[in-house]
Amino acid sequence: MKEYFLKLYQYNQWANQRVLTCLTEQRISHEKVLSLLGHVAVAERLWLHRVKGLPKPDVQLWSTYSVVELEKLFASIDQEWIEYISSNEHFDRELSYTNYTGTPFVSNVESIIIHTANHATYHRAQVAILLRQNGYEPINTDYITYDRIRSGQL
Repeated sequence: MKEYFLKLYQYNQWANQRVLTCLTEQRISHEKVLSLLGHVAVAERLWLHRVKGLPKPDVQLWSTYSVVELEKLFASIDQEWIEYISSNEHFDRELSYTNYTGTPFVSNVESIIIHTANHATYHRAQVAILLRQNGYEPINTDYITYDRIRSGQL
């Protein structure tokens, strides 16, 4: 699973960076777009803190960030996820935690890792729709595109 998780989070980092570059190049400051991406970065931070057994970070789950702030958030959290996965071998364990509103849950760490990456993909798709609806051109963040670039086919 470790190899799969590393691929998944390297792709996630690549996709997040592509979206941020797209926003910068088109000078996009659409509040909902920035809010969705901020939500992704903060959720990634919250989940990583839970998985690592760290205290809940002092972050707002829904807030609007500038593109520069998002670049800093993603540069940090995407790398931290990759480092966490790289430095661990066993992810098949149950984790007790409370969600953002304080409701207690128990989830498997493997499921959390998969969820967090899928959550980011879901919201990047929402961003793409919002960009197109507002006259901007979204960037392709499909995994197969990442794989083709990585393997030198594109």
